[in-house]
Amino acid sequence: MTEAIDISTLGHNVARLLDYVPDSPMLFSSGTFWALFLVFMPVYALLRNRLWYMLTFVVAFSFYFYYKSSGWFVLLLGATSLIDWSVSRLMSLTAVRWKRRTLATVSILLSLSVLGYFKYANFFLWNWNQMVEGNFQPLDIILPVGISFYTFQSISYVVDVYKGRVSPTTTWLEYVFFLSFFPALVAGPIVRADYFIPQIRANYHATRTELFAALWMIIVGVLKKAVIADYIAQYNDLIFANPTGYSGFESLMGVVGYTMQIYCDFSGYSDMAIGLALIMGFKLSRNFDFPYKSKNLTEFWRRWHISLSSWLRDYVYIPLGGNRRGTARTYLNNFLTMLIGGLWHGAAWKFVFWGAMHGLGLAVHKATMPLTRRLPDVWWVKAAGWTVTMLYVSLLWVFFRADSWLDSWLIIKNIFTNFSLSYVAPFVSVRWMWLTMMTVIITAHALPSRIVDAAGTAFVKSWWVVKLLIFLITVQLVLEFAGEDVAPFIYFQF
Repeated sequence: MTEAIDISTLGHNVARLLDYVPDSPMLFSSGTFWALFLVFMPVYALLRNRLWYMLTFVVAFSFYFYYKSSGWFVLLLGATSLIDWSVSRLMSLTAVRWKRRTLATVSILLSLSVLGYFKYANFFLWNWNQMVEGNFQPLDIILPVGISFYTFQSISYVVDVYKGRVSPTTTWLEYVFFLSFFPALVAGPIVRADYFIPQIRANYHATRTELFAALWMIIVGVLKKAVIADYIAQYNDLIFANPTGYSGFESLMGVVGYTMQIYCDFSGYSDMAIGLALIMGFKLSRNFDFPYKSKNLTEFWRRWHISLSSWLRDYVYIPLGGNRRGTARTYLNNFLTMLIGGLWHGAAWKFVFWGAMHGLGLAVHKATMPLTRRLPDVWWVKAAGWTVTMLYVSLLWVFFRADSWLDSWLIIKNIFTNFSLSYVAPFVSVRWMWLTMMTVIITAHALPSRIVDAAGTAFVKSWWVVKLLIFLITVQLVLEFAGEDVAPFIYFQF
């Protein structure tokens, strides 16, 4: 009887490991993923020089990875890849401009319609019912993980094929490999076809130096996400769950905490994704470049979520006219691009406001550049620019994180009307570990880039014993600070 129970339990555990569990999606920071990846890599290495076997195996693993993240929405990913690849092939068979444009338009509209239904249907229906004073009942719609990322990726591919920037892949297998590549599938970086597809047939093998550099990126990413972001989130969540339940000082700490949390969470994911891809012999573009060092908003958006910023520039801002139609139109195009960027992040007015305010901030910065360029290039001018930029970015993160528009304003109001330094001492006494984590990431972020790069180089050149020790310390830190459940990545919801 005991043996039967044990076998039954073992079978149940294996089935749970293989099956999709809605409340436990596959994450890079989970032990399940790393166990599967350790099985994946030896097989991948054996198939690396046999292109079609390798492509089939990686696509199958990517689809399984997405199934573990989003269930049967994996079929939607497959359908998207088939439709857009077929459209690209049809475009390659005709030189008639209106036919190519019609095919591209149909593909883009179909992709946007699917994204619009899953992400924005309830938002638009709610607003319509508000106007007509109807009795709104939300549709039972589950947002597929990463749909915004792979939809933008697919749209850029179709546009690039239409404009002749890239040639369509010869086979569907190559295209679906590009679209479903698991390191970048659910939360980016957004991969561009002209950069990634040529790598498929290149059969590049990472060098020994690159393998250790990739391991360093993964370790840094795990520390950012699974240790720092997840730990400081515990306090931040308390503040945002009860906007008026804490003092202004405590609310301010929550806002500062979330500012660092979202950076650690998202850049940590990107570090892991880039590292995993490099181990496999593929190079993904950098997604973060120390954005909180920025001294103005334009610089911030050149450093933050670079793959999205460049995508919006190339496929929204430039098609709108960019800076080619006069000063006023340039400002408007900036504003509209960021408005779309805000709506891309979420179907709520607080995201629209967040994007609009960033668009307004960019327009103000560009309008004042003739004046700011005359200022002396001295430390206090740089410090002032950095302070204004960080205040602006941090306060807008409140709208990004808060549960509602009202909660956002309550938190900001609480900071400015209920602030007292008398809370500093008890906060330090109780939240000393939170402050330690914040100090570590702020200090690391503030270091000159050459020092950060030197740390990575030192790891690559270090003895294997040192590498093993750093790896074991990382694992121990993850276990030490792990919560009851693995916290999902913030950008999973987008």
